[in-house]
Amino acid sequence: MIRKNLIRLTSELPSDVELVAVSKFHPVERLMEAYRAGQRVFGESRPQELAAKVPQMPADVRWHFIGHLQTNKLKQVLPYASLVQSVDSVRLLEAIDRWGSVNGRVIDVLLELHLGAEDTKQGFPEEEVMAVVEAPRWPHVRLRGLMGMATNTEDAAVVEADFARIETLFHRVRRTFPECAGTFTELSIGMSGDWPLAVRHGATMVRIGTEIFGPREYF
Repeated sequence: MIRKNLIRLTSELPSDVELVAVSKFHPVERLMEAYRAGQRVFGESRPQELAAKVPQMPADVRWHFIGHLQTNKLKQVLPYASLVQSVDSVRLLEAIDRWGSVNGRVIDVLLELHLGAEDTKQGFPEEEVMAVVEAPRWPHVRLRGLMGMATNTEDAAVVEADFARIETLFHRVRRTFPECAGTFTELSIGMSGDWPLAVRHGATMVRIGTEIFGPREYF
């Protein structure tokens, strides 16, 4: 079933949109089914789970961290993640930069945008995103783009409006700061229930779990 799901998804996704298989709460056996079907990019949201899965999976897997990252959990994530999608504060940027300095690494990150539709969501307000990109001061952090989530609603018009807003900010950053346009290239929006709308609004990567693996197993 996982193989069939991946074949269908990859046939429907544009070739320039990267599929991140959201594998959190699924056991390694199911991740390996996806790997054998050709999937190489996996998204995890819990540091301890990520650190436990890495040595059990092939070395050519690329891991994206997509959950809220606490500064005291960096050592469980940064050695393994090729991209941290969920950087939601200057404090976290500073902590990642310090870790990178100590370990001789430059960490690729996305800035998580908070749309304000739901108070529980983490992330930067739009104007703070602009301020961070305008005056980057973290030599061991590479800002690669934006990550965002639409409002949790069945109303497709609301979801599409959220994605349009994120897309507008993404292009505003690239237009305002052309010096960063070569690296600020990623727009991670869209999940299992709304990814076609995200693709319509310029997503370069989508984060899909349920449509690949089925309901979470909480192993």
